[in-house]
Amino acid sequence: MARMFGTDGVRGIAGTELTIELAMKLGQAGAYVLTKEKSHQPTIIVGCDTRISGGMLANALMAGICSVGANAIYVGVAPTPAIAYLTRKHKVDAGVVISASHNPMEFNGIKFFNGEGYKLSDELEDEIEALIHNDMDDVVFPIGPGIGKVEYRFDIVDEYVEFEKKTVPMDLSGMKIVIDCAEGASSYTSVKALRDMGADLVAIHTNPDGTNINANCGSTHMDELKARVVSEKAQVGIAFDGDADRMLAVDENGELVDGDQIMAICGTFLKQKGLLAKDTIVVTVMTNLGFTLMGQKEGIHIEKTKVGDRYVLENMKENGYDLGGEQSGHVIFLDDNTTGDGLLSALHLLQVMVETKKPLSELAKVMEVLPQALVNAKVPNHKKESYMEYSEIAEAIAQLEEKFAGEGRVLIRPSGTEPLVRVMIEGKDQAEIDEEAKKLADLITKVML
Repeated sequence: MARMFGTDGVRGIAGTELTIELAMKLGQAGAYVLTKEKSHQPTIIVGCDTRISGGMLANALMAGICSVGANAIYVGVAPTPAIAYLTRKHKVDAGVVISASHNPMEFNGIKFFNGEGYKLSDELEDEIEALIHNDMDDVVFPIGPGIGKVEYRFDIVDEYVEFEKKTVPMDLSGMKIVIDCAEGASSYTSVKALRDMGADLVAIHTNPDGTNINANCGSTHMDELKARVVSEKAQVGIAFDGDADRMLAVDENGELVDGDQIMAICGTFLKQKGLLAKDTIVVTVMTNLGFTLMGQKEGIHIEKTKVGDRYVLENMKENGYDLGGEQSGHVIFLDDNTTGDGLLSALHLLQVMVETKKPLSELAKVMEVLPQALVNAKVPNHKKESYMEYSEIAEAIAQLEEKFAGEGRVLIRPSGTEPLVRVMIEGKDQAEIDEEAKKLADLITKVML
């Protein structure tokens, strides 16, 4: 049986894969596992992104939470990092975000934070999953006054905005910024924060209707933002994803500045100020080879983990590092927040621009981005982990690894959140690696379907 939890909570198409019954059971089992050691009546903060299915799933989840005797505080639409922050600030027992991040609107997801605002360990997720599979055996459900209640606090998202402004304080007067909020959870928080800080702000895709989240906008669709930055003669463009835990940028010339470059810019800036813990940045194996070369040149140690921001975070916590993330724009400033935070990343990047008085295009030259091709192979979800069991695929991968050895690299991995096998090749010739990546992805789809 496939594991219910992926790299970022439980994901699926809302209504068929992620049903209201499953949401309720996750509320029950999650609340029980995360609060069973508490002597008081526990409280869990719940928020969601702008998907139409968010309210449906939130109500089912909170019904489950209350049924095991925990209280729920529903804050409505809020970025994922806001829930992590508010969980810590209000000293509640856990937080839950209902979001499928950058995925299309028909998907949704449920992810938990513990009382310290960190995503759960595999062991805790397995415990929650086991309870669900065992139909909550041995759990005593309270009655009467022991049942939990729901409190609605739509106002406290403003506390997150104030926290962000105080964490990276600066005057953005005179800086023209275009932001793309992906019709998602940042549509209010990021606009308010940047305007409050004085930015000359052009905000696009800030009218979510429940069905348009991530639709040809946000950090997964950057073309409109690139064009808008140039036409507006803005200094920078910022793109968030649906739940605003990741951010990508666009320089004044309309060129993409990805998560690797953002970490390189902020990391070298922090190192120069003596603020980069152990002169180390934690990244994943998907990070561009140019990032490693940047580290060698700048005297920054590059620590690598497997793909997934949770593994980056685990490494950071274990070893006392304070900056890490992914090429996708999921960047963690651990001294400030316990998870990837798109607005926080944007503020740190803007701070470098303000203090150095350098355009983003110049700052981005701190690393050379080597050619990289990434192609997704669509496969059945239950088969995606077993691609190497097919001899035809294994042989094709081996041949590619031999071909690019010494002049690049080949990385194949199943997606943690979608029914995909991701094919990534780095090399010197973009056209060649594009062609080889597509050929291999097509082969994987053909053989595994």
